[in-house]
Amino acid sequence: MRLHRNLVYTVVASMRLIFNEEEYADKVVEKALKRDKRWGARDRKFVAETIYEMVRWKRLYNEIAGTKNHYTNENVWKNFAVFAILKGYKLPDWNQLQGVPERRIKGKFDELQKQRVFKESIPDWLDELAVKELGEKHWTKEIAALNVQASVILRANTLKTNKLSLRNKLSEEGINTEFIPGHPDALKLVERANVFVTQCFKDGLFEVQDASSQLVAEYLDVKPGMKVIDTCAGAGGKTLHLAALMENKGQLIATDIYESKLKKLKKRTRRAGVHNVTTKPLDSSKVMKKMKGTADRVLIDAPCSGIGVLRRNPDSKWKLQPEFVDTIKKTQAEILENYSALVKTGGKLVYATCSILPSENENQVQLFLNNHPEFQFVKEKKVSVHKSGFDGFYMALLEKVT
Repeated sequence: MRLHRNLVYTVVASMRLIFNEEEYADKVVEKALKRDKRWGARDRKFVAETIYEMVRWKRLYNEIAGTKNHYTNENVWKNFAVFAILKGYKLPDWNQLQGVPERRIKGKFDELQKQRVFKESIPDWLDELAVKELGEKHWTKEIAALNVQASVILRANTLKTNKLSLRNKLSEEGINTEFIPGHPDALKLVERANVFVTQCFKDGLFEVQDASSQLVAEYLDVKPGMKVIDTCAGAGGKTLHLAALMENKGQLIATDIYESKLKKLKKRTRRAGVHNVTTKPLDSSKVMKKMKGTADRVLIDAPCSGIGVLRRNPDSKWKLQPEFVDTIKKTQAEILENYSALVKTGGKLVYATCSILPSENENQVQLFLNNHPEFQFVKEKKVSVHKSGFDGFYMALLEKVT
């Protein structure tokens, strides 16, 4: 396999932005792919996947290269050399790649496979926390699965199409997909491709949404004509799914503390052909008071550590800090306490996260139920990354009975 100078230079420059300027990997990749319009699909794939791979294996590569987390230009090149050797690339005769100790790199790699923090490239504190909460055996399997590149999953927009029709139309555009058992509207790409340039996407026939994430809206058991509130809607992936399940009938209110995210949702609703969504920024207590006790269904897709989605956000394991995990647990408890008040008697609530830590999931639900006898536990679902092959998720369904 041959390395091309302009592609590698782009990767090296991108790594410095991510680790020195602390920019988010997805935004850096987005900018990198616009660097040269002459690049073909294979070039773009190399740039994007190499950036993510170097982010994902940051600690392992640093340990092998001896760069100790200092991202000078020289050290980034050393890390790239480790990546190239381990991936089987033939090193070109460039100044930056002179004297690379190929045998030592491979030997060091084999040696480090005995320690999980290096083998799986994770911070010590995260490893210790996850072992404490999940147990050694389960965490070892989960983190190995979390280091595998995520598949691209689509959700057919049933307001406009179905997954069989969508599959056929995508095939006509050169994109092959397959069904996923147990996920009624999901399609998995056979090979990665830029689906956002397809006519199917422009026509609003699908959303990109992981298979596990697609389970959350279904768990809420919505029906056409209901009043439903999505309390932490963000840019609205689950809101759009709820609208489809409601067949555009009834009232669907999307709230968030960030108005900028809700503006993105408005654009997405137009493309998806959604008509029953109202956005409400949570900019005052009056908004909450007006909705208190009025909803048939409430979705709380709570902010969390995001440990269940490290496959698609590998840089978050380096940005995440133990103090944040402690703080977010308090936030989750407050959100569950406050937003549960929106559910009317006989209504239902789903609490969901994209974390795999019990302290963010079932422990939060149990704490809430201990203090709220008016709610009863109906069921819960834990999605394991290594068992499902998709993102790690948790969801619990509660019902307000008195």
